[in-house]
Amino acid sequence: MADLLTNEEYKAIAASLDFPRNAFIDGGFRPAISGATFLSSNPATGEQLAEIAACDARDVDLAVAKAREAFDDGRWSRLHPAERKEVLLRLAKLMERDARELAVMESLDAGKTIYDCETVDIPETIHVIRWHAELIDKIYDQVAPASDNHIAMILREAVGVVGLVLPWNFPLLMLAWKIGPALAAGCSVVVKPAAETTLTALRVAELACEAGLPRGVLNIVTGSGSEVGEPLGRHPDVDMVSFTGSTATGRRFLHYSADSNLKEVVLELGGKNPCIVLDDAEDLDAVAAHVVNGAFWNMGQNCSAGSRLIVHRDIQDALMARIQAHAREWIVGDPLDPEVRVGALVSPAHFGKVSAYLEAARSENILMGGNVIREGFIEPTVVQTTRSSKLAVEEIFGPILTLIPVSSFEEAIAVANDTDYGLAASIFTANGKRALRGARMLRAGTVTVNSFGEGDISTPFGGYKQSGFGGRDNGIHAHDQYTQLKTIWLDLTDHSDTVID
Repeated sequence: MADLLTNEEYKAIAASLDFPRNAFIDGGFRPAISGATFLSSNPATGEQLAEIAACDARDVDLAVAKAREAFDDGRWSRLHPAERKEVLLRLAKLMERDARELAVMESLDAGKTIYDCETVDIPETIHVIRWHAELIDKIYDQVAPASDNHIAMILREAVGVVGLVLPWNFPLLMLAWKIGPALAAGCSVVVKPAAETTLTALRVAELACEAGLPRGVLNIVTGSGSEVGEPLGRHPDVDMVSFTGSTATGRRFLHYSADSNLKEVVLELGGKNPCIVLDDAEDLDAVAAHVVNGAFWNMGQNCSAGSRLIVHRDIQDALMARIQAHAREWIVGDPLDPEVRVGALVSPAHFGKVSAYLEAARSENILMGGNVIREGFIEPTVVQTTRSSKLAVEEIFGPILTLIPVSSFEEAIAVANDTDYGLAASIFTANGKRALRGARMLRAGTVTVNSFGEGDISTPFGGYKQSGFGGRDNGIHAHDQYTQLKTIWLDLTDHSDTVID
């Protein structure tokens, strides 16, 4: 990624953008069949960006039919793996060409800081597409052990037509996490972006067409959850759905599957992730930097955010002082200002939800922050509370970190596991055995030691308990959810000497 521009230069790019407005079905843009639209607005300013096609079940039916046609005639699913790889590599190259435009569009649509879009989201999105493209012709099928008279082949076949339902917090990156392995496997896909953040998904579909992806293979159907998400989840000709979002909506997709064709469902859901800092943690200044990043990155709108700080009482004050020092660097303001680290919450509705938690925090012990800067913007906040507090139990999805003091390693692990979720966790300690014991004891899909993070594209990402199940994003394991296993059993018995009377 090139060096960051100035605030004025980013605003000039924003003013020059031509936003996509229609759904992308069968290789081209088209309005909703009903002609209905909804407004896409910049959450930082309230400014209207575009009127987007408000699709419904009829548009879903059309997109699924075109995806099925594309899958069944093999225009993508039966291409040589190397040919699919080349198309996806061209897509990555085109995204690289238009990276700055994508970064500004993402910032405007989601309220995300241009700093994050330029330095993390867009480069990582391109890397994900390229990584899965390179994997296409490097995953081998298998031959199982059998007798001398048999050969047992185990083949991976594309699952078929896939519904991909995206969250609003990382629109481009989550699109890549899903279309990367799904298209690499040979599936045809129907994508439902979040209604709050639709613009960059539509732009990527246009780039995919330019890259040579056959028509019907990638379809983007825009609209609400009730008008698009539910019909997609219930559609009898969709073979599987991969959903990232809230636990409540994830439950609904299980019902949709049960009520229709028992399609496979992969869920990556919420989190209330613990960050444990033990009394022997080294370099509290570095620990504080990780804590602040884990809690406030993307305004805390992150399913793997380290939103529960579980810290030993003996170092609580020293760590808190360093957290406050690092948090001062997280400037709240205009997302297109490259100096800003905390932008706008994604929508007025979500701002209202997080503001309610902030109000509840006033009855607790606010150690830092606690203020609404202006409509849509909340400053990084730390609240000391108990393990049973609403703030420590419920997923806030905003820049509010709860701090829970503990007195021992055992208590820290018990508090960390005292949640319905199990997506991610962190533990900071200088003792190697405690680190490994803690990592083994924590009930979470990803555990980081002496750092905050999610691993990288090579490591599977997903959760325990109510944080989801059915598959993993990232890594080779991500391809598993978009393929079926088929066994072909060959009998090689020699019957040439058999005498037939």
